[in-house]
Amino acid sequence: MHKTQFMNLNVKNETSTLKTVVLGQPGSIGKIPEPDHTYDAKTYESVIKGIYPTEESIYKEMSAFEKVLLKYDVQVFRPCTLENCNQVFARDVAFVIDDKIINCNIIPNREDEKAAYEIIYDQIPYNKIFNLPERAHVEGGDVVLYNDFIFVGQYTDHDYSQLRSARTNHYAFNFLKEIFPEKTMIPLELVKHDTDPRCGILHLDCAYMPLGGNKALIYKAGFRHIKDYQLILDIFGKENIFEITQEEMYRMTTNIFSISPEVVVSESSFTRLNDFMEHGWGLKVERIPYAEISKMGGLLRCSTLPLVRAND
Repeated sequence: MHKTQFMNLNVKNETSTLKTVVLGQPGSIGKIPEPDHTYDAKTYESVIKGIYPTEESIYKEMSAFEKVLLKYDVQVFRPCTLENCNQVFARDVAFVIDDKIINCNIIPNREDEKAAYEIIYDQIPYNKIFNLPERAHVEGGDVVLYNDFIFVGQYTDHDYSQLRSARTNHYAFNFLKEIFPEKTMIPLELVKHDTDPRCGILHLDCAYMPLGGNKALIYKAGFRHIKDYQLILDIFGKENIFEITQEEMYRMTTNIFSISPEVVVSESSFTRLNDFMEHGWGLKVERIPYAEISKMGGLLRCSTLPLVRAND
């Protein structure tokens, strides 16, 4: 009898050499949403200003990303294309920690996206797939891995249910804590705003991102409590931190993606950061155009769902 060859999931951090990844899907994204039906401040602004990206531009940018991934011998999966459904941001659907994949409870209007991932889930053992209880809200952009540390961006104020940009709650944080008791779980409270992308953070990876060599990017004003920002500084050391400006945060400058500890994929217009990563930190920076996709509230990391990284 033919035995299914299952995939051995393995993701412990944001930077180890990438072996297998899901890259979102640019096809059939549907019509431009009405302002009242947008889910984040950046998309809201794009719709209001009439600069929402075309399917053609999204396809072009994602193809450039895929080309770089393939250049480094990464196995790339894509979700099936669903008609009139924006499937660019794979990170919102699920995320992997160690050898387990966590299914996100994404906002109800996007629930259909999950069906497109069956092709991937069929290759994962059932006991490694975790579905969260309905009350546990979490999206992959709020979960940042740093070996024994798991940083979780959350929002715990009384108006959580009124904010479309509040995606991860403390109930989900506690649930993850139970699944990964051996990890040090660190909750980080984020500043939120539904309509002004300069005044709020959608996901943690829009305000903080570790890089190879124990470096990190951070946007100080993205955290509601100065102690959370200070904690990250204490972990990495101030000399290993690159501080992002408000304008850079608005352009999603922290949302870059590591293929290995030495190689980073970044938006080509992030001149200040890209030059610093290359000349200050000695990283190889693969620059690609991704500014159109950023108009929908996410960038490079948001478009990916890493499944397997090496233990380097």
